[in-house]
Amino acid sequence: MSQQINLIVNGENRSCPPFCTLPKILQQLGYNPRLVAVEYNGEILHRQLWEQTEIQSGDRLEVVTIVGGG
Repeated sequence: MSQQINLIVNGENRSCPPFCTLPKILQQLGYNPRLVAVEYNGEILHRQLWEQTEIQSGDRLEVVTIVGGG
């Protein structure tokens, strides 16, 4: 039985496996990581840091989908 950690995504309680990186959790939640911006614990997280960012219990993510238009 695998242990899960709890986090908050866009104000909702969610869970993920331990040692999950940001791109993996985004994909698990149904987001295309190429089409979102992420605020991680209150700060905009630059994309080059995503792969090395492991989600920890209690983390807060705000995920904004990028929409094109004119």
